[in-house]
Amino acid sequence: MIQIRRTPLIAVLAVSLAVAGCSTVSRLNPFDRSDDEPQEIASEGERIPIVGAEANVQVSDALAGQDFNLPMATPRSDWPLPGGTPEQAIGHVEAGQGLSIAWRQRFGEGSGRGKHVTAPPIVAEGKVFVMDGLANVSARDAQSGREVWRTELRSDNKRDREAFGGGLAYANGKIYVTSGYRLVVQLDAATGAVGWRRETEQPVHGAPTIAGGRVMAVSIDNTLLTFDAATGEPSWTYQALTEPARVLAASSPAVTGDTVVAAFGSGELVALRVNNGNDLWAEALSRASRTTALSEIRDIPGRPVIYQGDVYAVSHSGVFAAVDLRTGTARWNLPVTGITTPWPAGDVVYVVSKFGEVICVNRDSGQVYWIRDLNEGLEQDAGGGGFFGFFERRGKVRPIWSSPLLASNRLVLVSSTGRLAALNAKTGAVEHSMGIGSPGLLAPIAANGMVYVVTDEAELIALR
Repeated sequence: MIQIRRTPLIAVLAVSLAVAGCSTVSRLNPFDRSDDEPQEIASEGERIPIVGAEANVQVSDALAGQDFNLPMATPRSDWPLPGGTPEQAIGHVEAGQGLSIAWRQRFGEGSGRGKHVTAPPIVAEGKVFVMDGLANVSARDAQSGREVWRTELRSDNKRDREAFGGGLAYANGKIYVTSGYRLVVQLDAATGAVGWRRETEQPVHGAPTIAGGRVMAVSIDNTLLTFDAATGEPSWTYQALTEPARVLAASSPAVTGDTVVAAFGSGELVALRVNNGNDLWAEALSRASRTTALSEIRDIPGRPVIYQGDVYAVSHSGVFAAVDLRTGTARWNLPVTGITTPWPAGDVVYVVSKFGEVICVNRDSGQVYWIRDLNEGLEQDAGGGGFFGFFERRGKVRPIWSSPLLASNRLVLVSSTGRLAALNAKTGAVEHSMGIGSPGLLAPIAANGMVYVVTDEAELIALR
């Protein structure tokens, strides 16, 4: 195994600070922040900021109300990777025009104490593949939701009695699974039979990406792991900077040609060679002189997206940037705090902020066409579970919204309060809103004219 770079620091999840008491956890929980809480002074960061501390996002006077180009919606028969393609970019898919529920099926254990549904669904060979809160993988008929097969992948290791995270990817008749139980597994897509199984040193909370005959995934200590897709043999690794706290979500690498772009909990966006892991460039998406402890969580939980020569990514530290794929130079950046995956298409790129704002940005200039606050008037008194059951919420909170799906001229998103919203892709106007019965934090996907949603309670919902 080739290791490209390693640092001596130790990564610790933000959730591990739960033992220190509710007040500490509340400060570090990026999904639970009351506007009237006292401000804290963040420690001085070591990175050079690319966005100033006092900036904010505003609609451009020149672009407000202006039209822009979107590609035509095209049908898709599959969705084999978390972002649909190795680049994590779909463009515009034709699906879910009516957004009426066709069926809903429970597929296993939902989120609760020690178990969490975090794996985005994928579609291939006429089946939807999902993973529940205990790392049980199942294949469902894409038209009816009927279970085709089910494989349990819970670890036999006593130290891994509780775990969460991971995900799925499909290539060449195989399903590749990463798991918080420190596993990477290959399954047969037709039967669920295990082809190979490899243990990892650290849990893997993000879904894998398959490209160039390699399985690529990021572990919680900010290591990009690669494996031979046919045999499971470990290949090169890349160690990014590690951080004392991070978001509980995790990213998947994006690949185009011989270049893989990975995002890390350190806020680093790194481009490497697929064949050997040689680094091409690195860019830190972080801001300086922030005024809260939360700004020190630099994580990029959403997937980086490669589209027409640029890489788009948003960090929890408050930077949304378009980075030149060839040089790693930021072409523009906006002060957006996010935990989601951007969606570029045509002339624009959409991003959803942590606060529920859907922002439509010109891809060339970084100027803003429109902003839609999906949480306007929706702040609620909250208590109890918090994000994936880890944090106790106090005071006023805003619903969390998923990454968007551009389908049939609308942006489709789901929320932590069990709502689905469809926005006009040109204007941001809400055209459709409905309850889906349980919280949804994973972005919807689309294939064969259907939109699929996985909820926090391990339900798979299909919408026509």
